[in-house]
Amino acid sequence: MTVPFVMDPLARDNAAEGAALRAAGAVVPVELLGVRGWAVTRHAEARELLTDARLVKSAQHWAAFQRGEVPKDWPLIGLAVPGPSMVTTDGPEHRRLRAIVAQAFTPRRVELMRPKIEEVTAGLLDAVAAAGPVVDLKSAFAFPLPMSVIGWLLGVPEHDHAYIRELYERFFSSVRHDVQATIAALNAFVADLVATRRATPGDDLTSALLAADVEGGALTDTEAAATLRVIIAAGHETTVNLITNAVRALLTHPDQLALARSGAVEWSVVVEESLRWTPPTSNFLFRFATEEIKVGGVVIPEGDAVLISYNAIGRDPVQHGITAEVFDITRDARRHLSFGHGPHVCPGSPLARLEASVALPALFERFPDLALAVPDEELRANPSAVVNSLKELPVRL
Repeated sequence: MTVPFVMDPLARDNAAEGAALRAAGAVVPVELLGVRGWAVTRHAEARELLTDARLVKSAQHWAAFQRGEVPKDWPLIGLAVPGPSMVTTDGPEHRRLRAIVAQAFTPRRVELMRPKIEEVTAGLLDAVAAAGPVVDLKSAFAFPLPMSVIGWLLGVPEHDHAYIRELYERFFSSVRHDVQATIAALNAFVADLVATRRATPGDDLTSALLAADVEGGALTDTEAAATLRVIIAAGHETTVNLITNAVRALLTHPDQLALARSGAVEWSVVVEESLRWTPPTSNFLFRFATEEIKVGGVVIPEGDAVLISYNAIGRDPVQHGITAEVFDITRDARRHLSFGHGPHVCPGSPLARLEASVALPALFERFPDLALAVPDEELRANPSAVVNSLKELPVRL
């Protein structure tokens, strides 16, 4: 491998890093917190590799990990080597685990959640109005909306929501911390949820997952716990970042906000452009090459790790034109890959899209004079190479 591109674990400028990665090539050798791999930076190559059966999710094929070269305290180890769930398996086993989850997130079933999402949104906006004139929109609105919905869906009590937020912020962090303690706490939480619902099933998705039986058998407790950990993470973190990033983009592009508020552009289209321009997941870890793969003018050796840089891919000018760096809600952004592609495409994407499509128009209708409370350049990113997340989003109502 040639000299790698050293990625910034603190994510101080995702757009600039994405552009630099894309300029370096379609598939670039990278180093992230001392661990080496490859970053896929362009749309066509990402689309190709995301459906390539030679790239798998199981860390059994990660040569550096199997040789003991990846330390157990590597901050992102929980994302690279998680438990047995639909995000760590391939082939028939992946289809079995995914089928159980996908049943809950069909477009029809997600649409049935609209009244609940609208109810939660209205209540949160009332609370935001009462807390003004300056509030952290992330804590007051963008986080509790999807967390309330996924909590209601899974049967997670509201008093646990703040604890879950704390755990997942540490889990996604690229800053050195006691990662094994965080993983243990998350595992304990979901294991307790599984045990509780095994003993006393309720009218919630957790109980339904435990009762479901598809070809190949029902979920074991270990599989159920790992699956719930994935659903909770994807069910709130993606939408939190989608909402905060979209609000930031609109407030810093008033001409685009005016188009959306006038009805000239549908809010669902605003959501797609936000997903493309500032994706909720900046870099997705990892897939592993089961054999040598030639792609994008390079050769990925067998056993190497591959990350998908949605930061870079979303603004690929070959896919989105010479104005790809511009936030423009009038473009056709539907062909972005920000929720993935192929067999591992995010099954919860219909829910995230619906939540954002409800939240954004309701927010700007309730607060037509909404503005950033600090200059845009003072907004700080969470130190994560994985999620495209703001620490806070202070706004003036």
